[in-house]
Amino acid sequence: MTEDRLPPPAEKTRLITWLDVVIIGSVAALLILTYYRVEHVLVYNWNWGLVFQYLVHIDEVTGEVFPNLFLKGVAMTLRLAFWGTVIAGIIGIVMGLCRVSNSLFLKLGSRIYVELIRNIPPVVFIFVFYFFISSQIIPLLGLDRIKDITDPTTVAVIELLFGPLDLFENFLAGLICLAVFESAYITEIVRAGIQSIDKGQWEAARAIGLSRFFVFWDVILPQALKTILPPLAGQFITLVKDSSIVSLISVQELTFLTQDVSNTTTHFFESWMITAVLYFAMCFPLAVLFQRFERAGIGIQRQ
Repeated sequence: MTEDRLPPPAEKTRLITWLDVVIIGSVAALLILTYYRVEHVLVYNWNWGLVFQYLVHIDEVTGEVFPNLFLKGVAMTLRLAFWGTVIAGIIGIVMGLCRVSNSLFLKLGSRIYVELIRNIPPVVFIFVFYFFISSQIIPLLGLDRIKDITDPTTVAVIELLFGPLDLFENFLAGLICLAVFESAYITEIVRAGIQSIDKGQWEAARAIGLSRFFVFWDVILPQALKTILPPLAGQFITLVKDSSIVSLISVQELTFLTQDVSNTTTHFFESWMITAVLYFAMCFPLAVLFQRFERAGIGIQRQ
């Protein structure tokens, strides 16, 4: 009688390898060298205290703490990223479905949409779209009149979701530009996810009498989502970073306000280093969170 053999214990994955140590050490050495050369070669006088004042503002009378330019920029960047993902996601899903449609018109139209946006440099796209399209759409829809709202509750809700009312028109213009630009990439993610499902599944579902809609909704979509969600999460992080390009049209997000701080204080190195840390603080937790969700999804799938 043969004895049941237990599987060998799984090897523990090292959190930090020698390569990680070398890379971290190299980056640290580069930062120290840069700091030294800036201070001694450029004869630059560091003044972190002056720039840190633009993170929070403390009222001298009441002692209350308010967010200053840097944190206001972070809030605006997160608003752009959230709403940009929602709008870009809706457009991207619709265009992605058109890309796999049987209609030649829909397929060709969505292909032109994607190729046109993806093959224009982002800066050029932002300027063209802002000056020739979004500046016409917003007045046409009457959205520029939102800044005239006076009801305190309504104003508070709008400012929480979209930022200060006097900057709403700029925010909306930047949001539309960013969402349309990012939607082209989401379109391709959706298309690739749907087309990754074997054609045999379509045929098998149609063979048992399901309509094309229910084949897609009940059979294809649940499987495609497992493929689509990880790159969509990555696209959200990309959108946080890409939001900096709307600073070109004076949307007061983090990059735009950093330019204000650096010009006001003339301490460019400190200003942009703080901004780099703030972008990292926004993106890295999201990357870790999405990675955990992805692993949890894989675990559930295996069970």
